[in-house]
Amino acid sequence: MAPSSSPHIVLFPFMSKGHTIPLLHLARLLLRRGITVTVFTTTLNSPFIRGSLTDTKAIVIDLSFPENIPQLPPGVESTDKLPSLSLFIPFVNSTILMQTEFDLALQTLSNVTCIISDGFLGWTRCSALKLGVPRLVFYGMNNYAMAISEAVSISRPHAHIDSLDEPFTVPGFPWIKLTRNDLEPPFNDPNPKGDRWDFVIEQVTANMQSNGFVVNSFYELETKFVDHLNAGPGPKVWCVGPLCLADSPKIVQPQPKYKPIWMEWLDEKLSKGEPVLYVAFGSQAEITVEQLREIADGLEKSKVNFLWVVRSNGLEYLEEFKKRAKDKGLVINEWVDQVAILSHQSVSGFMSHCGWNSAMESICAAVPILAWPMMAEQHLNARMLVEELGVGVPVLTKNGSVRGFISSECIENTVKELMEGKKGKEARENVKEFRDLAMKAMDEDGSSSTTLDLLIEEVCWKN
Repeated sequence: MAPSSSPHIVLFPFMSKGHTIPLLHLARLLLRRGITVTVFTTTLNSPFIRGSLTDTKAIVIDLSFPENIPQLPPGVESTDKLPSLSLFIPFVNSTILMQTEFDLALQTLSNVTCIISDGFLGWTRCSALKLGVPRLVFYGMNNYAMAISEAVSISRPHAHIDSLDEPFTVPGFPWIKLTRNDLEPPFNDPNPKGDRWDFVIEQVTANMQSNGFVVNSFYELETKFVDHLNAGPGPKVWCVGPLCLADSPKIVQPQPKYKPIWMEWLDEKLSKGEPVLYVAFGSQAEITVEQLREIADGLEKSKVNFLWVVRSNGLEYLEEFKKRAKDKGLVINEWVDQVAILSHQSVSGFMSHCGWNSAMESICAAVPILAWPMMAEQHLNARMLVEELGVGVPVLTKNGSVRGFISSECIENTVKELMEGKKGKEARENVKEFRDLAMKAMDEDGSSSTTLDLLIEEVCWKN
């Protein structure tokens, strides 16, 4: 028999927008099920989280981010604010200094039944053990990337391959061929070592000893890889997404007093029947000035309409381009509502870094992807989107490599292919099918909704 009180789930996202936003969506799904939800964050990240959950009954607790960490600038509490991603390891390693305060705060909460924390916060497993509750891991990755990374790390099929672009077959997945360039350091090194590898081993060890993985995906999207992971000896995988659909489109949102310039521009293109390519590479991709200029030249030569969101540190190099392209393109560096853009009827393509949140949002809006991965597991995401799902077209260098400098000619050709070519048409048809499956998965009796209900029953009620 279930206890009389409802479960109380603690969420602890990693200090990065891409890791935080899906867990805030998950908080809403849990709250709708009558579950008490407490979200832990840090002081400077708190306003964003509180603002996102202001219309809910979620509890938010602020922890102090460690101070005086060598190499880290003061006042930086999110990877989005790091001056360089080379500081990621000292940043993420510093989070363990919050454990004492986290443990003390946990003791003040009543009836905590489960902790769901980010895969980069492996030390929270010890906190869960002290409290006597299960800990579930939230990975920003999909099941494909998890399964492939595991297979490559264990079997090291690239151990005797010198070339970064020579294909090799992934053990257990004979139809999948990767190159070392598809793997981010240290995974692309057959004999990895160093601080980054030590961090990976530490987190994997803690996560594999936890009670399960919560994944922002749905079963129908990557059935083979979910089944593979759940057939293995590791913790169970629970697919509860796409979490971006947690805010139901049926809910009428209050209209802002005025439309952003990018929405007015999209409306104008729609009224003229002119399709638009949305271009955005996330908040952390580091793009050189030379590459920015090639992107600009390629977009201009393609003659497609485009909405390009550029980080502020690149905009000054594009002033002349903005003037030349004003009839065909809009270049901005302000915050945009990406879901609203992808959902706009004028948008029919997305040049993307293939971060998993962006990929999920694009699929849910039925917008095909021009896949240009930049970092982390994004190259694996791109392989999945293009080769497994057929919802995208890859951006490759002149010699066919998945990594390196991309010329304006390559950009022009792939943009045309996505927006006007045969491969783009096929991707557009395929992504509509997966959009429909995503919607069904999040319905009351869909696979993701029933999986979340089972997770709550098995992990929260039975422990």
